[in-house]
Amino acid sequence: MPPLQPSFASLGVPIDIVAALDRKLITEPFPIQSMTIPDALAGRDVCGKAPTGSGKTLAFGIGAVARLTGRPARPKHPRVLVLTPTRELAAQVAAELQLLATPRNLRVDSFYGGVGYGPQLKALSRGVDVAVACPGRLGDLIERGSIKLDAVEIVVIDEADRMADMGFLPDVKRILDLTPSDRQTLLFSATLDGDIDVLVRRYQHDPARHELEVDEDDINAAVHLFWKVSSGDRIDRTADVIAAAGPTIVFSRTKHGTDRIARQLEQRGVRAAAIHGDRSQKQREKALDLFVRGAVDTLVATDVAARGIHVDGVNAVVHFDPPADAKDYVHRSGRTARAGATGVVVSFVTPDKAAAVKSLQRHLDVPMGTTVPDMASIKAVIGDPPKRRPSQDRVPDSATTPGGKGPTRGGRPGQARRQGKPWKARPVGAGYGQSSASGNPRNGSSSGNPRNGSSSGTTRNGSSTGAEYASTGSSDRASGSPKPVRAGGGPWEQRTKRAKPGQPGKPGQPGKPGQSGKSGKPGKRNRHDKPGAPGAGTSSSRRARTGSSAGGGHSGGSHDQRRSGPVGAKRGAGGGTRGR
Repeated sequence: MPPLQPSFASLGVPIDIVAALDRKLITEPFPIQSMTIPDALAGRDVCGKAPTGSGKTLAFGIGAVARLTGRPARPKHPRVLVLTPTRELAAQVAAELQLLATPRNLRVDSFYGGVGYGPQLKALSRGVDVAVACPGRLGDLIERGSIKLDAVEIVVIDEADRMADMGFLPDVKRILDLTPSDRQTLLFSATLDGDIDVLVRRYQHDPARHELEVDEDDINAAVHLFWKVSSGDRIDRTADVIAAAGPTIVFSRTKHGTDRIARQLEQRGVRAAAIHGDRSQKQREKALDLFVRGAVDTLVATDVAARGIHVDGVNAVVHFDPPADAKDYVHRSGRTARAGATGVVVSFVTPDKAAAVKSLQRHLDVPMGTTVPDMASIKAVIGDPPKRRPSQDRVPDSATTPGGKGPTRGGRPGQARRQGKPWKARPVGAGYGQSSASGNPRNGSSSGNPRNGSSSGTTRNGSSTGAEYASTGSSDRASGSPKPVRAGGGPWEQRTKRAKPGQPGKPGQPGKPGQSGKSGKPGKRNRHDKPGAPGAGTSSSRRARTGSSAGGGHSGGSHDQRRSGPVGAKRGAGGGTRGR
């Protein structure tokens, strides 16, 4: 008769924490939890060796939270300190510990870089019972005097081997030296050799050692495939794997490659999000949240995610670039086939990486050699591809109209572009610069809004002869004849703007006498300081005083005068050409 499976209550877990676990449908402990929780509850130092995804977080979390009794933590003095190597892992550990701490009204908060200090300092000033921190940000807070470690009762070192790989061990040692010597220390790692053994011997007192032996069935839970592909075919093969397997994590060697892979997968219709060290913490958290909720199909990541991502339901892992060593391969592949589930690990082997992959296979004791890409091997493990979840809260970078005519302007994404009004031909008689009852107010319309407030028939500069082109009409131009040129005008003819097609101009108020500038302000004098009648002080009237004829002169005299000085001094008797 097989032994009975222990329950959390039989391990000595308090009733309120057992109830909190039941509400999350967590009823049976994992093997590493069954081994370590009793010693943790008894106050002993614990040294646990277990692979990634074996349930270590609840193993140390239950023991730490259950032993917190008495009054709450003082400001800046946490009572439990949990050290993690990455930001994502710190956030996820804090979320799981909050589940256990809520029934006891304990405060849990996380402290890591990439975000502002303000919220973290505010949390410390209120008091934090359980602080989950990365060594770098915790060191900064200690230097600022924002946190004190002299009241820490329990220290947890999670993923200790990963901290050693990332070079955090010197920081970890300095932090442990600031804590009381009679603290309880819980250390969990996938390996216990080398630098990790130094931590155990120096900072733990007679620890209870527990090693989870992984049997052969658990190793074979993930099917390892090594596909021979060319470098240019990897994107298409990745899209095929995601379509066949469902939720997938793709690992790239570089940060730039991560962004490029995500962008190219999006172009092939695969919803992808990238996560790497150059992204802000907000961007990394958003990408991870989209993947957890199923709003994206795949998460493209560098090795920063190999230990920092704990997501259930990952069906496949793709090594787009082979890992540097066997340890990285194990940590990457550990994102799938977690806690007894099945999964597929696909490695792309390009010709230039064949020798390195062969050495990796020999070291890991996995099937040697490579095969051609075969999606049937994935379906044999995963089964039918899971249904794709609709993403309603993820807006693509560029929404297109139903007709596929590119991004819309304004309105909601995907909404059809508002159609403009049809173009209308210019009515006969509303010629270039001609006075018209419904013309454009910018070309001298008698009923438009004159720019200078003159009473009738003015151009933009206020000339009283603004309609001298009216005799040419617009029918000539409508029939294809060239633009009319005034006799003697040459290249200096007035260049007024054409009326825009469409709606006629709005009727405006005529200018008031004695004004040569903006309309609507009575009493303003012209620049010659002469009160005037309509058109007084304009360039055409000045040209008339200098002997220039109104019929052959230039109605835009102010423009001509700015270029060549007084009109009468530069022009001949006809006033038609500029003086040479």
